[in-house]
Amino acid sequence: MNRNRSGIQSDLGFLLFIVLSFVGVVYISGDPDHYVQNLILLNVVFLIAILTYFTTITMGLLLNILFIFAYGTYTIYETVVVGAGVHIGTYFWLLMAPLYTSAIYLFARGVLNIQSENEELRNSTKQFAMMDQNTNLKNILSFQKDATIFMALSDRYEIPLTLLVMEVRYWKEVRNMISDDRMSDVLYELSQMSQTSIRSNDSLYMLDQENATWGLLLFTDVDGAKNVVNRIKEAVQEFNHKDKQKGFQVEFQLRMGGFQYNEETVRSPLDFIDKARKQLEYDV
Repeated sequence: MNRNRSGIQSDLGFLLFIVLSFVGVVYISGDPDHYVQNLILLNVVFLIAILTYFTTITMGLLLNILFIFAYGTYTIYETVVVGAGVHIGTYFWLLMAPLYTSAIYLFARGVLNIQSENEELRNSTKQFAMMDQNTNLKNILSFQKDATIFMALSDRYEIPLTLLVMEVRYWKEVRNMISDDRMSDVLYELSQMSQTSIRSNDSLYMLDQENATWGLLLFTDVDGAKNVVNRIKEAVQEFNHKDKQKGFQVEFQLRMGGFQYNEETVRSPLDFIDKARKQLEYDV
């Protein structure tokens, strides 16, 4: 409902501004005796409207008050000192100035509301999205929810649970050597490769796309996780061999570290990730 109101508000402001501009042009063309004066006043009114768009309605109202005061003073001077009569153009521009400001304010406020709502929607989408859009893997939000359940199962049924963290070695340097399209393809292919190297009851997550970091939740102990490590490393070698045949010269290597869940040492899913990351230091 708020989005519809914002859209209607911006549309009304835009249409009102167009109508007022048309009225202003028609009036100027119908009063050739004061053409230059009317043209100058039109530009001043436009300037006030533009300043209102980039500032606030308060600034617009202050500028309108200054305009009315200045133009009113000029009209009084023309009437009293010069002896010129007051023509309809005086009242026309005193009325049109606040109307232009109101129209541009409605349009600007509607646009700002729409932008704010779109930003909230994007943030909500990122917050509640459970899948990484580039790799089709579960993201870190999904990991936190799943890890909480798996950790509870591990405690209740005494099933060993190990988190295996993987990241591309020298990823920052590798990113500088490949294009953005190629980088997205590599992340997807490495993710699919890792997915095929694990059992169906194990879960793979994209923990950090910027630093190419994956997480594997395995229902096994650290020794059992070593078998998964070996399978993934063999798959990486095959991946690099196929890349060389295609003409790509960049060789990818993975750093892997695993940590077995323990109720006394792991306080939360994020703490689980932190402890598994520290094991990467031993994979040299």
